[in-house]
Amino acid sequence: MESKFVSDIAFTEAVKKRQEEMGSRKAYQNMAENRDWQTKITSQLRYFISERDSFYLASANAEGQPYIQHRGGPKGFLKVLDDEHIAFADFSGNRQYISVGNFDENRKVHLFLMDYPNRKRIKIWGEAFVITDDDDLMNQLKDENYDVPIERAIKIRITAWDVNCPQHIQQRYTLEEIRPYLDKL
Repeated sequence: MESKFVSDIAFTEAVKKRQEEMGSRKAYQNMAENRDWQTKITSQLRYFISERDSFYLASANAEGQPYIQHRGGPKGFLKVLDDEHIAFADFSGNRQYISVGNFDENRKVHLFLMDYPNRKRIKIWGEAFVITDDDDLMNQLKDENYDVPIERAIKIRITAWDVNCPQHIQQRYTLEEIRPYLDKL
């Protein structure tokens, strides 16, 4: 069945059936018809991404086995390249290569970006591309204050994104965010 709405990326027929059973389908149908999820990076999303110092990245292998990992770095290490692409530098880590291997079999990716102090989260669906031979992209992703060689870039073409409700998000603050108040004490 062909998708009519961008949000159908998550609201599959099985999900819609469950929503119908639980009484929420009508609300999500109205949402899709009146304010469906977005596919292009807006100025608001660009700013939100630039302020993040971490995100969660989900992939799945060819059999559908999911994997999620935390990615962190200085604010803005996840870069907006244009209105439909984001990317980040991938450095040597524990050398398991689970996400990179998953992308070789299944390019689908999901990012979960959190703003704990403001109780806001953004979900991004896309396709991931592992890039090792693009010097211009590597230079664009390089952080002058982090002198570690970039092994590869992960470039993501955004398929859909949405702002999720703040319910149940507990406020958390980084040391950087509370240090001015601690210094006063």
